[in-house]
Amino acid sequence: MARPVTLFTGQWADIPFETMCKKTAEFGYDGIELCCWGDHFDVHQAVKDDKYIKQRWEVIKDHGLKAYCISNHLVGQAVSDAIIDERHKGILPEHVWGDGDPEGVRQRAAQEIIVTGQACRKFLDANPDRKGKEDVFPGVINGFSGSPIWHSLYAFPPTSQDYWERGFQDFAKRWKPILDELDKVNINYGLEAHPTEIAFDIASAERALKAVNHHRRFGFNYDPSHFGYQHVAYVKFLYRFSDRIYHVHMKDVEWGNETAEAGVFGGHTSFGDPRRYWDFRSVGRGDIDFDQIVVALNDIGYHGPLSVEWEDSRMEREYGAAEAASEVKKMDFPPSGVAFDAQFEKE
Repeated sequence: MARPVTLFTGQWADIPFETMCKKTAEFGYDGIELCCWGDHFDVHQAVKDDKYIKQRWEVIKDHGLKAYCISNHLVGQAVSDAIIDERHKGILPEHVWGDGDPEGVRQRAAQEIIVTGQACRKFLDANPDRKGKEDVFPGVINGFSGSPIWHSLYAFPPTSQDYWERGFQDFAKRWKPILDELDKVNINYGLEAHPTEIAFDIASAERALKAVNHHRRFGFNYDPSHFGYQHVAYVKFLYRFSDRIYHVHMKDVEWGNETAEAGVFGGHTSFGDPRRYWDFRSVGRGDIDFDQIVVALNDIGYHGPLSVEWEDSRMEREYGAAEAASEVKKMDFPPSGVAFDAQFEKE
């Protein structure tokens, strides 16, 4: 059976929730991955008001959609960032930003992720398709982590391993209590390994896992686009962390512009600038080998959704979202239940 194809609404938060559900169905998706900004999913409303969750599900179901998780990237970013500034103010809820004192922002962001876990559990438990308590399963929050050491990415002034290790320990100090609270409500945290996060490639992902003592609630929202242009072995990531792939984002990226004036670090250019060495593309129009990704997902037994995170600055987004839904459905295929040459054997 093919995996459900969903649309992540993070890049569509300017569109009201009901309209977004309608468009998602019209684009051809099986389900929707709700972000926790705009009006798509309010974690505090979800925790305190059962009617709010019931109404969310009614709209989702009225449009023939399913939902498997929620995502709170923007707040997660503030949990352990070393530098908290006006960029964070622009993306955080007012009650998380508060007076802007950096440590206060970090602590309020941590509490918000805990509330997000509680809201996610209530949301998934209220799914009208549920048959009963026997089908309770770990839910997933997808998001970012922030990083105490991203600013030291390039090792000058000279940066020691002790310096970086203190950063991983600070990350662990801030995230372990959150993960313990998520464990109480049977919710996993899927970090989208990504530049600016504590984990942005295989080596840093291994180190982040070690820092939190391989906490069972800490894993990954796999997105190959963040690895390709870094020249990280993005298929190998799936095999290396096969038991930690909690969710999958389908996003493409193009790299290798021979006339690039801005390199891998972007040259302080904006997405869509033709001078860039790399840029995000609509699924199927970049350089990611999705065929090998699907093979790997089958090998590791991942049966969850394939969620399109649509980002392509050069394409009209509604056209692109519809095209991406079709492309992902064509890319996906179920694993074989038999060996292809089994019919040659004599009884």
